[in-house]
Amino acid sequence: MPKAAINLQIPGNFAGLFGKARPRQSTVGPVARLAAGRWLAPLLRTYAAACLPLVLVVTAGPASADEGMWMPQQIPALGAKLKALGFTGDPGAFADLTGQPMGAIVSLGGCSASFVSADGLIATNHHCVQAALQFNSTAGRNLMEQGFLAKTRAEELWNGPGSRVFVTVSVTDVSDEIIGKPDPDLTDRARFDAVEARVKERVAAGEKDGLRCSVSSFFEGKKWFEIRQMEIEDVRLVYAPAAGIGNFGGEVDNWQWPRHTGDFSFYRAYVSPAGKSVAFSKDNVPYKPKHWLRISSQGASPGELVFVAGYPGRTARLSPYAEVRQSVEWSLPRTIKRNTDQIAILEKLAGQDKETAIRVSTRIRGLNNSLTKAKGIIASMNQRGLLAEREAHEKLLLAWIAADPKRKSDYGDVLPALNVLVEERAKTRERDSLVAELFGGSGSVIGSAQMLYRLSIERSKPDAQRDPAFQQRDWSRLREAQDRLQRSLDVKADRALMTYALAEVAKLPAGQRIDVLDEQIGLEAGMNEAACARAIDAFLGRLLSGTRLYQKDGRLAGFDMATAELLATNDTAINLSAAIYPLMEALREKTKQRSGTIYRLGPRFAEALLAHGGGAVAPDANGTLRVTYGQVMGVPPRDGQPNPAQTTLQGIVDKATGVSPFNAPAAELAAIGALRAGKKTPYFDPKLNDVPVDFLSTVDTTGGNSGSATLNSKGEIVGFLFDGTYDTVASDFL
Repeated sequence: MPKAAINLQIPGNFAGLFGKARPRQSTVGPVARLAAGRWLAPLLRTYAAACLPLVLVVTAGPASADEGMWMPQQIPALGAKLKALGFTGDPGAFADLTGQPMGAIVSLGGCSASFVSADGLIATNHHCVQAALQFNSTAGRNLMEQGFLAKTRAEELWNGPGSRVFVTVSVTDVSDEIIGKPDPDLTDRARFDAVEARVKERVAAGEKDGLRCSVSSFFEGKKWFEIRQMEIEDVRLVYAPAAGIGNFGGEVDNWQWPRHTGDFSFYRAYVSPAGKSVAFSKDNVPYKPKHWLRISSQGASPGELVFVAGYPGRTARLSPYAEVRQSVEWSLPRTIKRNTDQIAILEKLAGQDKETAIRVSTRIRGLNNSLTKAKGIIASMNQRGLLAEREAHEKLLLAWIAADPKRKSDYGDVLPALNVLVEERAKTRERDSLVAELFGGSGSVIGSAQMLYRLSIERSKPDAQRDPAFQQRDWSRLREAQDRLQRSLDVKADRALMTYALAEVAKLPAGQRIDVLDEQIGLEAGMNEAACARAIDAFLGRLLSGTRLYQKDGRLAGFDMATAELLATNDTAINLSAAIYPLMEALREKTKQRSGTIYRLGPRFAEALLAHGGGAVAPDANGTLRVTYGQVMGVPPRDGQPNPAQTTLQGIVDKATGVSPFNAPAAELAAIGALRAGKKTPYFDPKLNDVPVDFLSTVDTTGGNSGSATLNSKGEIVGFLFDGTYDTVASDFL
């Protein structure tokens, strides 16, 4: 799946900034030190002025992808294929998570990144630092538009509560401990409880030495791995370009090729003087990673083998056809409709007030991104016949199962039973989605109220019996999220989005009504639109005027309250959460029952898929560390227009209009003009007769890979992956 990346080329006269190469305990390639402190500012000024050292990576169109988001421990088995592509290093190095280069790869909890200096400097995408920019922006100092540069360490900005860097230090197969030999007498509900209890035990044991631990399932629950990570709490913003570089092209160019976006930024990780992860403090010092990545002085060239190491989010390549079909025919069209409507609502409010614009900016950008992706998936699945192709694959699997009595005995009942689960969820999917939208999120006042109310109930239980998301290990994170919410929660936007969602609630058919909301708002099936609008407006007036949860102190005070204390505040949002809680619990109970069924059926489904497919198979992405590889490559011409593997500075000049999203900074255009006038630059590529900006490669990635280091065969950074292309996004399903 071709991906776009920003190209990084460090010219010869900058080489001194990175120090001399030193060998590490790695066979992948040399490591160099990225200078910090006084050397960082001039280097970043060069980045900001001209965007010259940058070429970003995108994954692209019809060129065949090197498929597979591989677990690091799978890479050694792919050595022969890598060698055929020209790789001369040791593929075993990718399986060593404490060595080079994997020891330098980190997660930001939604984006990927990497250490690039001995002093904790972290490189990632510009769009991955938007929350930090938003947290530190004001109406008079909008860093999201202006960008930011810390000229000294003292000027580096704290990202705010909840910002994290996760360094994976071990991945251990714990399948036997979690599922062992399945007990055929267990009910599906009891099976869920058994798996959850075992996961909690492993997590608790894995965190005794201060690491963050999680246990994740792979291959539809057939395999389980314990993942231990160092968690760094103090993360600070060092540099982000202006929006005219970091988001050049905006939504017009999003998921498209060619691209000319300088989508890169820098963080720094801080720890206590003793080297421990602690909360933000002025006494903290830069973290000293054991490994960091060297930036290539050559960049990437067409045909070159590249690797991407990062944390892809979710794919559904191994899911049953019925589930994929429901996504294509219902979930994704619903996403397109709702995102389009919500973007319009938020953009209207943003245009009325600068402070509101800052508060809703990251939400708008996220909605736009998922909107465009959803459109691309539907176009590919339907117009290009990929949904039918997915169905054909499953029919071949079913025929293979039916052709052998033993296979029929082992697997014949699995798909029909999984399809029943899909059909059951479909019966109340609209109601359940609206309930989750209103009460299950963390970005609204009633989402906060529901979290506080549920936390108060979970607190009364022994920790081992609490829901995993509400165990004591996560209380600080829950608090931090409510603290940070103060920079994005906006009363006007919250009310507008609730009005929109409740209008959809009013349209639910008789069999899917939400009784609590009907009673409190005064809704009923078949009610005319005008009457619904009046009832909803009056209800929200009462709700929002009677809650203290728009104030940070009001939310944080609720953290330590017992359920009775919360209810005694008579806060309208808390009261609504208490009223809706039984329905939320009933939905969670259904989810647990279904999960238990999947724990029973999923491993057998995966066995059938693996046996039928044969050969090495990468598990679906699930937010854990993966490695993928491919080649720098363009795509075939479209409408007579060439689509080479690289873009150049000339494309920026051609696109620049001075108006967002093509508002390239004047300093950048001036630097390009100086180059055209004969000023020498070490970034000039004679093969392109210009300076490269972005490039395409056939690596296989998805959401969550944003900010991933794109490496050459020496393990050096040649770019940061930042996007896919519109006609390949269906690869999440196929």
